[in-house]
Amino acid sequence: MTDEPEPAPPSPDDAPDGTFSAGVRVIMAHLKTMPAAPGVYRMLGKSGDVLYVGKAKSLKKRVVAYTHPDRLPLRLQRMVAQTVAMEVVTTHTEVEALLLEANLIKRLGPRYNILLKDDKSFPYILITGDHAWPQIVKHRGARTRKGEYFGPFASAGAVNQTLSQLQKAFLLRSCTDSVFSARTRPCLLFQIKRCSAPCAERITPEAYARLVDQARAFLSGQSQAIQRELVTQMERASDDLAFEEAAVFRDRIRALTQIQARQDINPTDIDEADVIALHQAGGQACIQVFFFRAGCNFGNRSFFPAQTQDQDAGDVLAAFLAQFYADKMPPREILLSHPLGDDEEEALLVDALSQRAGRKVSLSTPKRGDRRRMMDHAYDNAREALGRRMAESSAQAKLLDGVATLFALEGPLQRIEVYDNSHIQGSHAVGGMIVAGPAGFAKNEYRKFNIRSEDLSPGDDFGMMREVLTRRFRRAQKEDPERDKGQWPDLVLIDGGQGQLGVALEVLAELGIDEVALVGVSKGPDRNAGRERFHRPGLPPLSLPINDPVLYFLQRLRDEAHRFAIGSHRARRSQAIGASPLDDIAGIGARRKKALLNHFGSARGVSEAGLTDLQAVSGISKAMAQKIYDYFHSTR
Repeated sequence: MTDEPEPAPPSPDDAPDGTFSAGVRVIMAHLKTMPAAPGVYRMLGKSGDVLYVGKAKSLKKRVVAYTHPDRLPLRLQRMVAQTVAMEVVTTHTEVEALLLEANLIKRLGPRYNILLKDDKSFPYILITGDHAWPQIVKHRGARTRKGEYFGPFASAGAVNQTLSQLQKAFLLRSCTDSVFSARTRPCLLFQIKRCSAPCAERITPEAYARLVDQARAFLSGQSQAIQRELVTQMERASDDLAFEEAAVFRDRIRALTQIQARQDINPTDIDEADVIALHQAGGQACIQVFFFRAGCNFGNRSFFPAQTQDQDAGDVLAAFLAQFYADKMPPREILLSHPLGDDEEEALLVDALSQRAGRKVSLSTPKRGDRRRMMDHAYDNAREALGRRMAESSAQAKLLDGVATLFALEGPLQRIEVYDNSHIQGSHAVGGMIVAGPAGFAKNEYRKFNIRSEDLSPGDDFGMMREVLTRRFRRAQKEDPERDKGQWPDLVLIDGGQGQLGVALEVLAELGIDEVALVGVSKGPDRNAGRERFHRPGLPPLSLPINDPVLYFLQRLRDEAHRFAIGSHRARRSQAIGASPLDDIAGIGARRKKALLNHFGSARGVSEAGLTDLQAVSGISKAMAQKIYDYFHSTR
């Protein structure tokens, strides 16, 4: 008996799509022409979506690692199996590659990267520099206004508390420029000693400039010097028997003391630093960031990056730093709870952050002293925040399982969408969609729909719901036809009874969509909360006991959709109230509009004005006056 030769292993060229070997075949094809230069690579799925973004000092050497499954965690093995194409961008340096990688990850949100999904902009304190009498205000967003920015602060609450004390300490105005120019008498803030009333000339420009300089110095870290100066002025006023003036200085000193007393921890030798601590447990991670500026604690915030279950602490922190500071100014010092592990990676991050800041940025892992105590404090906060989140997720999972059981759905539910409309007699109608899942409300997934149809009669709730659902699911069909990007709901809740449910069923049938569970939620008899009725296709309405936690959960979902829809409607209505027919005339900008309204008193006055009167307005030429006149008087 002769031994038969074993069959040869299948070639990657013969591997079926969706397998690791098929992904390797794609990567090998790109490796043939891939340069050994710094750059960024993107793995693409079958629908063109970006699966993964990576950077490399040598693209060829880095990408070849994806052809060896024994060197990859399971997450990246799945990524390779789904890869059908690659895109490569070369850069001049590895630092440029790191910066480009961070920007692409934030913009594209690849499903297999470590993602900073709950990143938000941070508020700052701004002392304006575009007015003779500078204003101190809270600022969020792009720094386009001239002035000096101090921060970041962890939350709006932290800014508001600090601003309140700064107003007491330095008496700077917080009103807008338009309000300032229109006032002739001091406002309430002057009466309660939170403003020096420069609008009513209760303070000289020189004295106000000194207050501004003191505020800048305090926010720049010179708090002790400013307090000593105020103490000297208070004692001098007291010696001169100017007790009212001395009391003003006393109140200002108290305000500064309260700003410093609010700190949870008081660093002795840290002027500007971010303290970043990571805690991992149960396949999840929490990163706690404390902001220290001008020697003060400006608050802290928790972050819960995704796709960290098979990553070392150093890798998670490295990915976090690159994404977190992609659109924020890094401080001079960044303290980390864990070393990044790779000296080369750390040096690369230092170079990238220093380039971003335009000055030297240092990374360190403190071992002892005040810095270590601050790190321990941040780490304790990270551990407690992750514990709370996991407990909340567990409770949320039980409620989602309860909803699935109630409506006979296959669990676990990952995405519930809730829809509601808001309008006043049909005007400024808005539809709202909120989203909830295992992590609670996903507010970055909320959507509002300004009702566009001109065929609807005022108050046609059925027609509004038809438009909202049609637009929503048409877009889902276009952007996620394979239903693999997480855009399709497991359950849709409609605020309404059998009629609204019937409209939703018709919309899905017209679009050829099935396997989307629909439930209508009506208030029940006398519209009392707790007596809601749940309408399902082809089944009698269902009610729950008033103390059922699933009922309470569904009420919260419905109420959140109601709140969001009403808020969107009010915003649209407020915007419309501020609108004017003058906005529709080409060539009429803010300055000409203001001049016309000041001259005639209202848009109606402009519409009734003659050519001669229009030409008398400052900034309105003969040709522009003719254009305005024609707009209001031509037959349209």
